[in-house]
Parts: sequence; structure tokens; C-alpha cells
Amino acid sequence: MNHITFSGSVRTLAAWLCALLIFFPIFWLGLTAFKTEAEAIALPSSLFFTPTLDSFIEVQRRSNYLGYAMNSLITSAGSTLIGLLIAIPAAFSMAFSQTARTKDLLMWMLSTKMLPSVGVLVPIYVLYQQFGLLDTRLGLTLIFTLSNLPIMVWMLYAAFKEIPREILEAARMDGAGLLHEFRHVVMPLGLGGIASTALLCLVLSWNESFWSLNLGAAHAGTLASLIASYSSPEGLFWAKLSAASLMAIAPIVVFGWFCQRQLAQGLTFGAVK
Repeated sequence: MNHITFSGSVRTLAAWLCALLIFFPIFWLGLTAFKTEAEAIALPSSLFFTPTLDSFIEVQRRSNYLGYAMNSLITSAGSTLIGLLIAIPAAFSMAFSQTARTKDLLMWMLSTKMLPSVGVLVPIYVLYQQFGLLDTRLGLTLIFTLSNLPIMVWMLYAAFKEIPREILEAARMDGAGLLHEFRHVVMPLGLGGIASTALLCLVLSWNESFWSLNLGAAHAGTLASLIASYSSPEGLFWAKLSAASLMAIAPIVVFGWFCQRQLAQGLTFGAVK
């Protein structure tokens, strides 16, 4: 019993240490955002200072925060919606109409995530230039969708595989067709997995920076572009950079906090048999 108690205490302590390690950068970011530029670059850094909102006011005055935030919201929500419209039928087909090549296809889709984005930047940039998609919300929405689609298919595939086949067989015996089976059986039972997938991909799209910086700058720039604008040849404006970063991550952090149960559920589908 003592061994079990000691082992549980060690795991609890390790979990707290990991949590603190992950939380510390956000904590330090928040502190720096309320400092002046002089205090932000001072060495050694101080935990005790007089908070100021000057950096937040300067970010609001210098940049169109609401415009960047709206671009982030539209591209993230749009890419998530389009991705679901494609991924749900694909995952349904793979989960309930498997062939000998289904697993190979899933592995190939997942392997595309292993390719560094910079490796395909030039051809995508040229295509976007030719089709007039550079620096447009539509262009960013499409690239976000393509980036997240493999993950969406995999998560939904795992969620649909959790649905007992006996329920589908019972529906078929009652005369349910494919569309009726999909709409009235699979969709309601897989709603938790769909919600988890949508939440995760919304977060991934919101935080996407590589494609945002390279394919959208002036008109379609997301909050990642706002943060990058505080890096200049003169150096980094740490206080303003921290304020812009805090304003950028605050909406999605709050959103993720309220939806953490669904996010955790989506990330652990299929983990227990």
C-alpha cells in the first residue's frame, strides 16, 4: 500500500512539474506584456513592477487588431467547416466500408503531415499567384483546410470506429438506407468525435503562422502577422510583442479552456480497446 501511495505521489508531482513547465512561458509572457520596454529588456528581470497598459494601448493604436482577429476567425472557422464537409464522408466510408487499401490510404494521408511546409512553399506560392489567391482569406482558408484534413480524417475515422456495428446492422434490418443510416445513426453517435475534431482543427488553424506569414500579409493577415509585425530590423519590442501575443492567444486559450474536455476526448479516441 505504501509503495502504491508513493508511486501515486511521484506521478502527481511529475504531472505538476510538467504543468508548471508548460505554463511558465505563458505566465512570463503575461508579465512582460504589462511592463515598459525598458523593464522588459532589463537584466535581471524583475517579478515586481508597476503594471502598465501602455503596450496594449500602443498595439491598438498602431495595428488594426480587430481586422487581424476577424481574419483569424473567418479563416479558422471556414477551414474547419470545409474540412468537416470533406472529412466526415471520407471517414465514414473508410470506417464502415473498408477495403484492403484503407489502412494504406490512411497512412499515406498521415505521411503528408511529415513533409515540412517549407518544402512545398514555392509551388503553392506560384499556384496562388496564378489564381489570384495570394493575400486573400479564401487562399488562407484553403491552405488551412488542406493542412488539417489528414488529422481530421484520422480523428473522425477513430471516432466512427468506436460506434458498435451491431447498431448499424439493426438499422439495416429495419430497412434504413445508406443516407438514413448516416444521418440518423452515425452522425448522432459520432457527434462527440465530430465536435472534438472541429475544436482541435479550429485551434490549429488559429495558431497557424507559417502559411499566414507567407501567403497572407497586408489584407488577409491573421493574428500571427500582427505578432510578427513587432519584429523589425531595429530589434524586438519585447513588451509590445508580448502584448500582441497575449491578445492573439487570449481568445483561443479561453475557448480551449471551456472546451478542454472535448479536446482531450478527441485526442484519445481509439487509445483504449
